[in-house]
This record gives sequence, C-alpha cells and structure tokens, in this order.
Amino acid sequence: MSDPVGTLLRMGTLAKKRTGAVTQFNEVLTLIERAQHRAYQAVNSELVGLYWQLGEYLSRKLESAEWGDGVVDELASEVARRYPGLRGFTRSNLFRMRQFFEAYRGNQKVAPLARQLPWTLHVMILGHSPEMQVREFYLLTALNQRWSKRELARQLASGAALRSGALKPVSSTAKLSPAVASEFKNSYSLEFLGLREGHSEKDLHSSLLNDLGRFISELGRDFCFVGSEYPLQVGNQDFAVDLVFFHRGLQCLVAFELKVGRFEPEFIGKLSFYAEALDRNVRKPHERPTIGVLLCAGKDDEVVEYALARTTSPTLVAEYQSMLPSKTVLKDKLRELYTQFA
Repeated sequence: MSDPVGTLLRMGTLAKKRTGAVTQFNEVLTLIERAQHRAYQAVNSELVGLYWQLGEYLSRKLESAEWGDGVVDELASEVARRYPGLRGFTRSNLFRMRQFFEAYRGNQKVAPLARQLPWTLHVMILGHSPEMQVREFYLLTALNQRWSKRELARQLASGAALRSGALKPVSSTAKLSPAVASEFKNSYSLEFLGLREGHSEKDLHSSLLNDLGRFISELGRDFCFVGSEYPLQVGNQDFAVDLVFFHRGLQCLVAFELKVGRFEPEFIGKLSFYAEALDRNVRKPHERPTIGVLLCAGKDDEVVEYALARTTSPTLVAEYQSMLPSKTVLKDKLRELYTQFA
C-alpha cells in the first residue's frame, strides 16, 4: 500500500538536494514543500492528539486507583509485543502523556493549541518547570515564534520566561499597553555573539550585524531589519541611530541605542530625540509612534523608573546578557518567580 505522506517527505528531501537549475521549477518545488509542511503538521497533530487522549485515559485510571503503576508497565510491554518496532510507548513516555494532559487540561487558552507543537518540544517544556504560567509562556511563544528544538533549548537555558515583559513587567514598560510590552523583554540573551570581557560598543554593534539572523530570533519573528547607523538630519546636524527595526505586528519603527555599561539617566534624552526625529521625518502616516529601546549591560530598576517618569515617548530600557546564566542561578530565579505566582 502506498504511503503518500512518506512519498511527499522523500520528494521534499530530494528537491532540496538538487540545487542546480532550480529557477524554472520554483513553482513546482514550492508546491511540494508546502505539501510536505502540511503533511508534517497533520502527522504531528494526530500524534499529539493521541498522546493527549492516552494521557487522559491514564490519568483517570490512576486517579481512581483502578490502575497502579505496575499496570502501566504491563501496558507498555503489551504495546511493544503487539506492535514491534513502534516507538514512543515506553513506561516513561506513557507517564509523560499523563503529565501532559494533567498540565493543561484545565487551561482553555493552551489546551486547544497543544496539538500544534511537536511532542519533543512539549517534553522539554514539561521537564523545565512545574509552574503553569512559565509552561504557558514557553508553549505559546514557541508556537508564535516557530522555535525549533535547538532554539527552544537555548531559550530555556537563558531563562527567556524570566526575561519576558509578559511575565514580569517592570517600571520601564509601565507606560506601554500590556499588548505592546509583551513584545519586548526585560533582558536579551546575546551569548551566541561570543563577546569578550571588556568589549566596546563597536564590538557589540558589529557582532549584532554579523549575526543579525540570530539577533532577530532573540527579538521576535515580527522584527524586520531597517538599517544600521540609520542616518537622521535635524537642522544642520547629522545623527545616526545604532539600529532601526520595523515591528510588523505593532506597525511601528523600533530604534535601538546600544550601551556596554550600566544604564545612566542621560541616555534617555538621546533616545527620545531619535524617536522624535524618526516620527517626524521617517514614520509613515499609517504607522504608530516609534518605540525606543535602550539596550545596556546592566540597570537599576529604580533609577530606570525615575528616568522614565516624565518621558512622554514610548521608551524601554533592557539589559543584555553576554553569557548564559548558570543552572544554579536560573533555578534560584525560577524559585523567586514561583513565590510571586503563589
């Protein structure tokens, strides 16, 4: 019996290997790749849906004491005997299915979306944190940003949930609506740049440009690069904004000013000036006001709050991490976050 899904996947792989004379076949190749993607989605949705149903069944049996843990061992053995070569139904994975169901069964926001995320990513998220709000953040963000397994692992290791304005808004985002603030982070992890200790602003700037793709992945998929050292003329003077992006979802320009030291209040005046110049000379009529982001190596939230208290332009202050936090530090910070949720 033919396997249409397998055929599509094999055809997609062959198409990618044949790189010569591609242009005249682009339309055909695009159709194949779209079908391949839909096939992956359909298979994943059915598989995760099955795991949800099995998790619900196991949860009901174990909670009612109708089954004990030993029965799950017997079930895993029976599946292996009946379907030799079928993977994914070991004792440990069956208990993960139960954990998966019990983690999201009462969450009307997450449960309907769970099938869209690959099972491997679910296992990573479930093993990272017992806190529902943290799990929800990673699941929804992984879907929205289309994180791969590798990118999710990096975001978990760098504590993306702790750095997210959606989970832990601070004074620097207080003047922005929750929808806008959630698109930005309190801290950005730039460990992939390999910055040396004592790096300069020029080092930071050039490293971000050299690895712009990964920087945009860290910012979020709706950020589109506009320019580096973006030129502005005000009066008879010339100025340059370190980095300018456009956010598709928010429909606005985003100006980044880079600082390798700790935040100082006087930085805000310069950034607000750039945002005003972009609004007057660059922003299109249908676009929203420019958002300014000061990216620095460290900040004192109380100093930030004072500095932004009378600023009228939408401005954020975020810090960047040049190294991943240790597992001990990450666990301590997560523990603090759990206390806030309690």
